[in-house]
Amino acid sequence: MAKWNWKQCKEDFVLFVEAGFIAVNQADEDAALKLFKAAETLNPTHHLPKIGMGYLYLHMLDLKKACKMLEEALEIDPDNDMAKAMLGITMSLDPAMTAKAEKVLKEIRHSENKMVKELSGSALDFIDTFIKKEPSPVQGQRKKK
Repeated sequence: MAKWNWKQCKEDFVLFVEAGFIAVNQADEDAALKLFKAAETLNPTHHLPKIGMGYLYLHMLDLKKACKMLEEALEIDPDNDMAKAMLGITMSLDPAMTAKAEKVLKEIRHSENKMVKELSGSALDFIDTFIKKEPSPVQGQRKKK
């Protein structure tokens, strides 16, 4: 029986990450998590598996885990505008983190990356239109005196 060569698997790192994103988009959370963990095992110092897991947790609306993963990705690659955009979007969904979300999104709204620029602009518009609007969803749930 042939011995398993880890060097061959390391070449498949990107394939594991891509497959993880596809699994998220197909709502296969279990497969996505396994694929991102496999990618992380192959290259523990790379930011992409963390971004992938952040994306997965965002889809699951587990905002705390999503923020944690995206913040870990930014510790590895502090200049990653896509991770910042995803973090800003994730934070914008929690009324307690809206100010932080705006700060992150304003930081990148002039990014050289056109997609990041549009994404951050849309997220800031969402905050202005739906979160800051009177009454906000949170204020609308409070009992009137």
